Amino acid sequence: MVEPEVSIVYRYLAAAGILFVWCWIKKLSLIFKLKSHLWFALIGLLLFCLNYILTYRAQIYITSALSAIAFSTMVWMNIINARLFFGVRPDARIYLGALLGIIGISVLFGPQISEVSLSDGVFFGSILAVTGALVASFGNMASQAAQKEKLPVVQSNAWGMLYGGLLTGVFALAGGYPFKFDLSVGYVVSLAYLTIFGSIVAFGAYLTLLGRIGAHRAGYVAVMFPVVALVLSMLFEGLSLDVSVAAGFALVVGGNILVLKNNAASR
Repeated sequence: MVEPEVSIVYRYLAAAGILFVWCWIKKLSLIFKLKSHLWFALIGLLLFCLNYILTYRAQIYITSALSAIAFSTMVWMNIINARLFFGVRPDARIYLGALLGIIGISVLFGPQISEVSLSDGVFFGSILAVTGALVASFGNMASQAAQKEKLPVVQSNAWGMLYGGLLTGVFALAGGYPFKFDLSVGYVVSLAYLTIFGSIVAFGAYLTLLGRIGAHRAGYVAVMFPVVALVLSMLFEGLSLDVSVAAGFALVVGGNILVLKNNAASR
Protein backbone atom coordinates (compact mmCIF):
# COMPACT_ATOMS: atom_id res chain seq x y z
CA MET A 1 0.00 0.00 0.00
CA VAL A 2 3.04 2.30 0.16
CA GLU A 3 4.61 3.39 -3.13
CA PRO A 4 8.33 2.56 -3.52
CA GLU A 5 9.33 6.23 -3.73
CA VAL A 6 7.48 7.02 -0.51
CA SER A 7 9.18 4.13 1.29
CA ILE A 8 12.55 5.44 0.08
CA VAL A 9 11.72 8.85 1.58
CA TYR A 10 10.88 7.28 4.96
CA ARG A 11 14.00 5.11 4.84
CA TYR A 12 16.56 7.78 4.06
CA LEU A 13 15.11 10.60 6.12
CA ALA A 14 15.07 8.25 9.11
CA ALA A 15 18.64 7.10 8.35
CA ALA A 16 19.81 10.71 8.02
CA GLY A 17 18.16 11.62 11.33
CA ILE A 18 19.91 8.75 13.14
CA LEU A 19 23.27 9.68 11.59
CA PHE A 20 22.86 13.33 12.59
CA VAL A 21 22.18 12.25 16.18
CA TRP A 22 25.22 9.95 16.05
CA CYS A 23 27.41 12.81 14.81
CA TRP A 24 26.12 15.02 17.61
CA ILE A 25 26.85 12.35 20.25
CA LYS A 26 30.34 11.75 18.83
CA LYS A 27 30.93 15.51 18.41
CA LEU A 28 31.55 15.14 14.66
CA SER A 29 31.27 18.47 12.87
CA LEU A 30 28.29 18.85 10.55
CA ILE A 31 29.29 22.31 9.31
CA PHE A 32 30.60 22.30 5.74
CA LYS A 33 31.12 24.80 2.93
CA LEU A 34 28.74 25.16 0.00
CA LYS A 35 31.06 23.20 -2.29
CA SER A 36 30.89 20.25 0.11
CA HIS A 37 27.11 20.41 0.14
CA LEU A 38 27.10 20.20 -3.65
CA TRP A 39 29.03 16.93 -3.33
CA PHE A 40 26.57 15.72 -0.68
CA ALA A 41 23.61 16.60 -2.89
CA LEU A 42 25.15 14.82 -5.89
CA ILE A 43 25.80 11.69 -3.81
CA GLY A 44 22.26 11.88 -2.46
CA LEU A 45 20.74 12.24 -5.93
CA LEU A 46 22.71 9.36 -7.44
CA LEU A 47 23.10 6.85 -4.59
CA PHE A 48 20.10 7.46 -2.37
CA CYS A 49 17.47 8.70 -4.83
CA LEU A 50 17.59 7.83 -8.55
CA ASN A 51 19.42 4.53 -8.00
CA TYR A 52 16.66 3.23 -5.74
CA ILE A 53 13.75 4.64 -7.71
CA LEU A 54 14.99 2.93 -10.88
CA THR A 55 15.81 -0.36 -9.13
CA TYR A 56 12.52 -0.61 -7.24
CA ARG A 57 10.49 0.32 -10.31
CA ALA A 58 12.42 -2.26 -12.35
CA GLN A 59 11.32 -5.03 -10.00
CA ILE A 60 7.69 -4.32 -10.82
CA TYR A 61 8.42 -5.71 -14.29
CA ILE A 62 11.20 -8.25 -13.75
CA THR A 63 12.13 -10.93 -11.23
CA SER A 64 14.75 -10.45 -8.54
CA ALA A 65 16.96 -12.87 -10.52
CA LEU A 66 16.96 -10.65 -13.61
CA SER A 67 17.44 -7.60 -11.41
CA ALA A 68 20.49 -9.21 -9.74
CA ILE A 69 22.10 -9.97 -13.08
CA ALA A 70 21.37 -6.47 -14.40
CA PHE A 71 22.74 -4.80 -11.27
CA SER A 72 25.89 -6.94 -11.31
CA THR A 73 26.93 -5.04 -14.44
CA MET A 74 27.92 -2.25 -12.02
CA VAL A 75 31.17 -4.19 -11.61
CA TRP A 76 32.14 -3.39 -15.20
CA MET A 77 30.68 0.09 -15.02
CA ASN A 78 32.87 0.91 -12.03
CA ILE A 79 35.96 -0.38 -13.81
CA ILE A 80 35.20 1.74 -16.90
CA ASN A 81 34.17 4.84 -14.92
CA ALA A 82 37.22 4.61 -12.64
CA ARG A 83 39.34 4.63 -15.80
CA LEU A 84 37.45 7.62 -17.25
CA PHE A 85 37.23 9.74 -14.09
CA PHE A 86 40.35 8.79 -12.14
CA GLY A 87 42.69 7.25 -14.70
CA VAL A 88 42.79 3.91 -12.85
CA ARG A 89 44.17 1.07 -14.96
CA PRO A 90 43.25 -2.28 -13.38
CA ASP A 91 45.37 -5.26 -14.36
CA ALA A 92 44.08 -8.44 -15.97
CA ARG A 93 43.20 -10.11 -12.65
CA ILE A 94 40.48 -7.55 -11.90
CA TYR A 95 38.95 -7.99 -15.36
CA LEU A 96 39.05 -11.76 -14.96
CA GLY A 97 37.57 -11.57 -11.47
CA ALA A 98 34.73 -9.34 -12.68
CA LEU A 99 34.04 -11.70 -15.58
CA LEU A 100 33.95 -14.75 -13.29
CA GLY A 101 31.61 -12.96 -10.92
CA ILE A 102 29.04 -12.06 -13.57
CA ILE A 103 29.24 -15.56 -15.10
CA GLY A 104 28.70 -16.94 -11.60
CA ILE A 105 25.58 -14.82 -11.11
CA SER A 106 24.24 -15.98 -14.48
CA VAL A 107 24.85 -19.63 -13.50
CA LEU A 108 23.18 -19.11 -10.11
CA PHE A 109 20.03 -17.70 -11.65
CA GLY A 110 20.12 -19.67 -14.89
CA PRO A 111 17.12 -21.91 -14.06
CA GLN A 112 14.96 -18.88 -13.22
CA ILE A 113 16.06 -16.87 -16.24
CA SER A 114 15.29 -19.74 -18.61
CA GLU A 115 11.63 -19.50 -17.60
CA VAL A 116 11.35 -15.80 -18.42
CA SER A 117 9.78 -14.74 -21.68
CA LEU A 118 11.12 -11.57 -23.30
CA SER A 119 8.05 -9.35 -23.24
CA ASP A 120 7.90 -5.56 -23.49
CA GLY A 121 7.57 -5.38 -19.70
CA VAL A 122 10.63 -7.54 -19.10
CA PHE A 123 12.67 -5.51 -21.58
CA PHE A 124 11.56 -2.22 -19.99
CA GLY A 125 12.29 -3.52 -16.50
CA SER A 126 15.74 -4.70 -17.56
CA ILE A 127 16.52 -1.27 -19.01
CA LEU A 128 15.45 0.36 -15.74
CA ALA A 129 17.63 -2.04 -13.73
CA VAL A 130 20.73 -1.49 -15.87
CA THR A 131 20.15 2.27 -15.76
CA GLY A 132 19.89 2.02 -11.98
CA ALA A 133 23.24 0.23 -11.90
CA LEU A 134 24.78 2.95 -14.08
CA VAL A 135 23.44 5.68 -11.80
CA ALA A 136 24.79 3.80 -8.78
CA SER A 137 28.19 3.58 -10.47
CA PHE A 138 28.21 7.34 -11.03
CA GLY A 139 27.30 7.69 -7.35
CA ASN A 140 30.34 5.55 -6.51
CA MET A 141 32.51 7.92 -8.51
CA ALA A 142 31.00 10.93 -6.73
CA SER A 143 31.67 9.37 -3.33
CA GLN A 144 35.25 8.50 -4.24
CA ALA A 145 35.84 12.04 -5.50
CA ALA A 146 34.32 13.48 -2.31
CA GLN A 147 36.64 11.34 -0.20
CA LYS A 148 39.59 12.60 -2.24
CA GLU A 149 38.40 16.06 -1.18
CA LYS A 150 38.83 14.82 2.44
CA LEU A 151 35.08 14.78 3.14
CA PRO A 152 34.36 12.26 5.94
CA VAL A 153 32.15 9.26 5.12
CA VAL A 154 29.81 9.47 8.13
CA GLN A 155 28.91 13.13 7.70
CA SER A 156 28.77 12.73 3.90
CA ASN A 157 26.27 9.92 4.33
CA ALA A 158 24.21 11.92 6.82
CA TRP A 159 23.88 14.90 4.49
CA GLY A 160 23.67 12.72 1.37
CA MET A 161 20.82 10.64 2.78
CA LEU A 162 19.00 13.81 3.83
CA TYR A 163 19.30 15.27 0.34
CA GLY A 164 18.46 11.90 -1.24
CA GLY A 165 15.33 11.53 0.87
CA LEU A 166 14.18 15.08 0.12
CA LEU A 167 14.83 14.73 -3.61
CA THR A 168 12.93 11.44 -3.69
CA GLY A 169 10.10 13.24 -1.91
CA VAL A 170 10.01 15.74 -4.77
CA PHE A 171 9.74 12.88 -7.28
CA ALA A 172 6.99 11.27 -5.18
CA LEU A 173 5.00 14.49 -5.03
CA ALA A 174 5.50 15.08 -8.76
CA GLY A 175 4.22 11.56 -9.42
CA GLY A 176 1.16 12.14 -7.26
CA TYR A 177 2.02 9.32 -4.86
CA PRO A 178 0.22 9.60 -1.50
CA PHE A 179 2.37 9.58 1.64
CA LYS A 180 0.71 6.64 3.33
CA PHE A 181 2.26 4.52 6.08
CA ASP A 182 1.71 0.82 6.67
CA LEU A 183 1.52 0.06 10.40
CA SER A 184 1.81 -3.70 9.89
CA VAL A 185 4.64 -5.45 11.73
CA GLY A 186 6.14 -6.69 8.46
CA TYR A 187 6.42 -3.20 6.96
CA VAL A 188 7.69 -1.49 10.10
CA VAL A 189 10.32 -4.16 10.83
CA SER A 190 11.44 -4.21 7.17
CA LEU A 191 11.71 -0.42 7.11
CA ALA A 192 13.69 -0.40 10.37
CA TYR A 193 16.04 -3.10 9.06
CA LEU A 194 16.65 -1.26 5.78
CA THR A 195 17.13 2.04 7.59
CA ILE A 196 19.72 0.78 10.06
CA PHE A 197 21.46 -2.16 8.42
CA GLY A 198 20.66 -1.58 4.74
CA SER A 199 21.46 2.13 4.81
CA ILE A 200 23.52 3.34 7.77
CA VAL A 201 25.69 0.25 8.29
CA ALA A 202 25.87 -1.00 4.70
CA PHE A 203 26.68 2.32 3.03
CA GLY A 204 29.04 3.32 5.83
CA ALA A 205 30.99 0.10 5.31
CA TYR A 206 30.81 0.08 1.51
CA LEU A 207 31.78 3.70 0.92
CA THR A 208 34.64 3.38 3.41
CA LEU A 209 35.84 0.32 1.47
CA LEU A 210 35.44 2.25 -1.77
CA GLY A 211 37.66 5.03 -0.45
CA ARG A 212 40.33 2.54 0.61
CA ILE A 213 40.56 0.20 -2.40
CA GLY A 214 38.83 2.17 -5.18
CA ALA A 215 35.46 1.84 -6.88
CA HIS A 216 36.87 -0.50 -9.55
CA ARG A 217 37.44 -3.16 -6.87
CA ALA A 218 34.78 -2.30 -4.28
CA GLY A 219 32.11 -2.56 -6.99
CA TYR A 220 32.40 -6.34 -6.80
CA VAL A 221 29.92 -6.23 -3.90
CA ALA A 222 27.20 -5.90 -6.56
CA VAL A 223 27.95 -9.53 -7.39
CA MET A 224 28.01 -10.59 -3.74
CA PHE A 225 24.52 -9.20 -2.90
CA PRO A 226 22.50 -12.02 -4.49
CA VAL A 227 24.97 -14.62 -3.23
CA VAL A 228 24.30 -13.56 0.35
CA ALA A 229 20.57 -13.62 -0.41
CA LEU A 230 20.80 -17.19 -1.71
CA VAL A 231 22.77 -18.30 1.37
CA LEU A 232 19.99 -16.91 3.56
CA SER A 233 17.44 -18.64 1.35
CA MET A 234 19.21 -21.97 1.89
CA LEU A 235 19.27 -21.39 5.66
CA PHE A 236 15.70 -20.18 6.13
CA GLU A 237 13.66 -21.05 3.02
CA GLY A 238 14.81 -24.56 2.16
CA LEU A 239 16.65 -23.73 -1.07
CA SER A 240 18.55 -26.85 -2.15
CA LEU A 241 22.27 -26.79 -2.95
CA ASP A 242 22.25 -28.12 -6.52
CA VAL A 243 24.95 -28.10 -9.20
CA SER A 244 24.09 -24.65 -10.57
CA VAL A 245 24.10 -23.07 -7.09
CA ALA A 246 27.43 -24.71 -6.16
CA ALA A 247 29.05 -23.77 -9.47
CA GLY A 248 27.74 -20.20 -9.27
CA PHE A 249 29.06 -19.83 -5.72
CA ALA A 250 32.48 -21.15 -6.75
CA LEU A 251 32.73 -18.71 -9.67
CA VAL A 252 31.61 -15.70 -7.63
CA VAL A 253 33.95 -16.46 -4.73
CA GLY A 254 36.82 -17.15 -7.13
CA GLY A 255 36.23 -13.82 -8.83
CA ASN A 256 36.10 -12.09 -5.45
CA ILE A 257 39.48 -13.56 -4.50
CA LEU A 258 41.02 -12.37 -7.76
CA VAL A 259 39.64 -8.85 -7.32
CA LEU A 260 40.60 -8.39 -3.68
CA LYS A 261 44.01 -10.09 -3.88
CA ASN A 262 45.02 -7.83 -6.72
CA ASN A 263 47.94 -5.45 -6.26
CA ALA A 264 47.24 -1.71 -6.19
CA ALA A 265 46.18 -0.46 -9.60
CA SER A 266 48.70 1.53 -11.56
CA ARG A 267 47.96 4.99 -12.90
